[in-house]
Amino acid sequence: MNADRMIRIEHLSKSFDGLTVLDDISLDIGRGSVTAVLGPNASGKSTLIKCILGLVIPDKGRILIDEESVIGEWRYRARIGYMPQISSFPDNLSVDELFEMLRDLRGGGGDVDIELFARYDLGAIGHKRMNTLSGGTRQKINAAIAFMFSPRVLVLDEPTVGLDPLSTTVFKDKIRKESSEGRTVLLSSHLVNEVEEIADHIVYLVDGKPFFDGTIEELKVRTSESRLDRALVRIMEETGETRV
Repeated sequence: MNADRMIRIEHLSKSFDGLTVLDDISLDIGRGSVTAVLGPNASGKSTLIKCILGLVIPDKGRILIDEESVIGEWRYRARIGYMPQISSFPDNLSVDELFEMLRDLRGGGGDVDIELFARYDLGAIGHKRMNTLSGGTRQKINAAIAFMFSPRVLVLDEPTVGLDPLSTTVFKDKIRKESSEGRTVLLSSHLVNEVEEIADHIVYLVDGKPFFDGTIEELKVRTSESRLDRALVRIMEETGETRV
C-alpha cells in the first residue's frame, strides 16, 4: 500500500449514449496534495469528479479512496467535502437553520470545522432566509459547508466564482492550511492564476484521457514556459485544441 496516495483511479471508463467521455483513465492523487483537474470543455473533467463523488457510476475500472474501493458504496462520502459550482439550498430556511439541519443529518457530534463560518461572519446573518441572500453570500455558505465536517478529501468545483477578493483570499488560505494538515484537495477551475497559486499538481484532460499528469513545475519544464497560462496554451497547441 502506498501511504502517500489518497485517491487511486484504475482504468476508469464511462460512455453516455455511445459517446466515450472517460477513456481508460488511471491516476494517483497524493495525500495532502492540491490537484487541479483542467482541460477544455467536454474533456471529461465533470464526469471524473462525479465518478469520484459517486454521482456517476463508471462502466469500467476502479476508484479507491484510502485504498478502499468506493464504486457502488456510499458511506465513504462522509469523508468528502464537496463544493459544487452552483449550490442549491432550501429557500425557506434561515442560515442558522441550514447549518443546524446539516448537523442533524450527520447525527450531531463529531469534529465540526467552523473556521470559514467564523471568518465569513455568517453568524451575523444567521436569521436571514436563504432566498434573500446575494450570490456571493450563498457561495460563502457553500464554502463553509464543504469544510464543515473536517473531511479528509475536498472536491471543489470552480470554488471562488462569485467570491469577492477578500473572501477569495480567506478561502485560498484555508485550502493551503488543510493541505498542510494532510487533507487532499481536488479542484476544477478556469482561473489559471488561482490554480498556479494554490495547486501543486495538474491533471490536464483531453477527450477523456490525461494528456498531462504532473506538477506545475514539470509542466513548465516540458513546455519551456515560465508561466502556467502560457504553458497551458502550449499544451493546447500540442493537442490541437481550441476549446476552452
